[in-house]
Amino acid sequence: MLLEIHHLRQDYKAGELDVSTVNPDPIRQFEEWFKDAMQSGEPEPNAMTLATATPDGKPSARIVLLKGLEPGGFVFYTNYDSRKGRELEANAHAALAFLWLTLQRQVRIEGIVEKVLPEASTQYFQSRPKDSQIGAWASPQSAVISDRTILEDNVADLEKQYAETEQLPRPEQWGGYLLKPTCIEFWQGRSSRLHDRVQYLFDGAGGWTIQRLAP
Repeated sequence: MLLEIHHLRQDYKAGELDVSTVNPDPIRQFEEWFKDAMQSGEPEPNAMTLATATPDGKPSARIVLLKGLEPGGFVFYTNYDSRKGRELEANAHAALAFLWLTLQRQVRIEGIVEKVLPEASTQYFQSRPKDSQIGAWASPQSAVISDRTILEDNVADLEKQYAETEQLPRPEQWGGYLLKPTCIEFWQGRSSRLHDRVQYLFDGAGGWTIQRLAP
């Protein structure tokens, strides 16, 4: 064995979680935990794993950033022509996972993804730093390229083209998604691996069933 990974171990004693004390609305519960993560000094608390799958069930996962929290769900932005964008077009079922190590917490979310309104995507796109707007235009995300100079040349051309403006038009292939949750699980690390897990299941009528899960 090259690395003695099996010896890595940490006991969790940062907090507790119980069905009787959580918010009846999982979005509100997430909002409370997210504020805790921001105040704890957690680096990039909005970083989350986004898992997608092809129609035949082949999964893929990557880290993206949460950019909005609404009563209806979780908002993120990406290139619609990227691998995740193509998979979401073919299979709208997706999952998110947040890990906040400073608080010994994680949140798992499953649901259905839909595109946000074009106007909302444009508003957010043009609020980003100019370099980020140029980057979205310059990169054919997930496409095979021969070398980095392709990206650098694209950036140089775009910087000249839009030298006199801070707001670029939004690329048609770039925009936002809203993940509408059907299941949200809050996980609090506990000692001896007897972790606290509280799960919310959407009942299809606007309400949630709250359950404790064994670790």
